[in-house]
Amino acid sequence: MAIKPANIKIAFLATSALIAATLAGHAETTRERVLREGTIVIGISNGSPWGYRDASGQPVGFHPDLVRAAFARLGVNKVEMVVTEFGALIPALTANRFDAIAAGLYISPERCQLVAFSDPDLKLADAALVAKGNPKNVHSYADVAADPGVKFGVGRGSTTAKNASAAGVPEDRMQLFPDIQSNVSALLTGRIDVAAFSAPTVARILSDANIIGLERVVPFQGASQQGGGDRLSYSAVAFRKQDSDLRDLYNTKLRELKSDGTLAKIMTKYGFSDDEKAPDLSSDQVCGGSG
Repeated sequence: MAIKPANIKIAFLATSALIAATLAGHAETTRERVLREGTIVIGISNGSPWGYRDASGQPVGFHPDLVRAAFARLGVNKVEMVVTEFGALIPALTANRFDAIAAGLYISPERCQLVAFSDPDLKLADAALVAKGNPKNVHSYADVAADPGVKFGVGRGSTTAKNASAAGVPEDRMQLFPDIQSNVSALLTGRIDVAAFSAPTVARILSDANIIGLERVVPFQGASQQGGGDRLSYSAVAFRKQDSDLRDLYNTKLRELKSDGTLAKIMTKYGFSDDEKAPDLSSDQVCGGSG
């Protein structure tokens, strides 16, 4: 029996509709596109030591180097960096301006609701600067508290000031400074013996070629390690919530970089120490409050 042209047309339209529905149901994911193209677009905020443009205009920093190393192992060798104001990073990520954020983003409960964090790459506690040779032999807030002769400087209203107080440093023995520059200046001129900051701030200060005669205290025990102060903070790379499969793939390479020493080399390059080595925690554990 001959098939009528009308029936052929109906069958063709039905098949086309089925193909279209199948394709729509299997739209290419960000992970699939990144692996197919060998390209990923990363948001940074032009802040040292996390991710910034060097004197030649090239994007460098702890997180750009880490992301390049991880994705190179997946055959993704073209990493494009987009500079955005820090406060605009997450909105730009969710608006699909880039595929991930690599800009020293701390894992926080609020951000955990907005993005899919990678596993932690750094533990970020307090750090301290002293004159070369550490003449007062200070290695903790407890040392500062125990020696009334140690002149201690910290930022007014800062988390480090809060942590030092929680660790027993009397508030009347803290010299409070309005900004980083004045605190560093006091240390350089001998008006204080120890200046406390966050670890990334110390790394940024020491990266300045004009800062001479200072060194980081290693090891240094802040309040968090001594059972006081706030919970430790961790940094990580952030992905869109719907791209958790891309995040999981990145995590597999992050674990490799941790185990083979590549992450440690990148840490050293940008002024971080073993004190910032992240424990074996997942982002889910940190987001859930067990970090």
